[in-house]
Amino acid sequence: MRPEDNWRRWLDQARDDLRWAEHLRDAGGHHIACFLAQQVAEKALKALLYHHGEEIVLGHSVEDLCVRSARLIPDLASHCARWGQLDSYYVPTRYPDALPGSIPSRVYDRATAAEAVAAAREVVDAVSSRLTP
Repeated sequence: MRPEDNWRRWLDQARDDLRWAEHLRDAGGHHIACFLAQQVAEKALKALLYHHGEEIVLGHSVEDLCVRSARLIPDLASHCARWGQLDSYYVPTRYPDALPGSIPSRVYDRATAAEAVAAAREVVDAVSSRLTP
């Protein structure tokens, strides 16, 4: 694979992860769907940054990656705060000691997972529409 095509790998993985996040949302794995939604958005935004020539894209914050992306595509700036809410699913959805008095599988519900997955889909769609195949 050519180095300049690295972005495709990131976007392809984001799309595949989105498919699984939707499945988990519907199958009752709400906490995992929320975590995966964060991962989907992170990977899609990294694809955008790679597409625009960045060689190494570090960081896991959707909001930070969105802000960086908005420097290249200014109309993304209006989405960063909302998409950045996915960052709240990065740690507490996975670890039983991250939520005092409970565990992730008992805290996250279908409505929360549906909202997270919808936001992740928005990110993938927004990135996809701005990248040339």
